Amino acid sequence: HRRLLDPDPAVHQPAAHEWATFEASCSTLLPSAELVAAFGRDKTALSLARIEAHYFANDIFLPDNSLLANVGRLRAIPAVIVQGRYDAVCPIVSADELARAWPEARYVIVADAGHSAFEPGISRELVAACDRFAQSGAFD
Repeated sequence: HRRLLDPDPAVHQPAAHEWATFEASCSTLLPSAELVAAFGRDKTALSLARIEAHYFANDIFLPDNSLLANVGRLRAIPAVIVQGRYDAVCPIVSADELARAWPEARYVIVADAGHSAFEPGISRELVAACDRFAQSGAFD
């Protein structure tokens, strides 16, 4: 985090590149040179790494177990939990715990995906969820 915030590009840019390309390497089920290259671009790498490190350095701005502890407050909100079966960034156990605590939410496990919204199955399910919300008038 300290390196990412350093004003010297010779310090923050290599740290950002390492952070972002590592995440891109872990985000898809199958290796994606295109995603790694996209995340490795200077501005993308720096913005991604800085915002993620900021959240991690601040405990994601939530107390431990906050989402599960307060899931009752979410019950009336239409929701879809989309989870890649082989997500190495946010393991499936977290989505499973949330789905069990929030049975009103639709829970979709994409069998052939990791973490990235750019994976075809994840993208398909996210778009389908948005289409269902739009058709239902859930947010009118």
